[in-house]
Amino acid sequence: MFKKDKKAAIAPGQVDTLIGPQVVIRGDFHFVGGLYVEGRIIGKVIASNGEAAQVTIAETGVIEGEVRAPNVVINGQLVGDAYGEQVEMHPKARVNGNVHYQVIEMIAGSTLTGRLVHAETVAASAPDTANVTPITPDVAIG
Repeated sequence: MFKKDKKAAIAPGQVDTLIGPQVVIRGDFHFVGGLYVEGRIIGKVIASNGEAAQVTIAETGVIEGEVRAPNVVINGQLVGDAYGEQVEMHPKARVNGNVHYQVIEMIAGSTLTGRLVHAETVAASAPDTANVTPITPDVAIG
């Protein structure tokens, strides 16, 4: 009767899965919807293809591995590459890796040790050197 749109946007602040501050996950983590990380994930964090999804790394959150989602919000620590259509780096963001994006927002105070890579289609982008903006190590934005 009703056809569900797989790419429907998630509501602002929507949290379907919460990784609490005392939680440590080792291994790849696949999700749909809103993922909010206050704890630690050691492994890849990957949104299901074609689904609306947002991963948010809270101020206390740490991800050691690659992150792939349509929307990526970072206010904690990421050690690895981020791939997102829209990427936001908030004031407490600490990224040690490359950020692949279509649209990026970097707020004063965020730091990136790696490269900004603008890509036409981020989901299918493989690491390459096209459209790369080098960032010198330990550069503070703001």
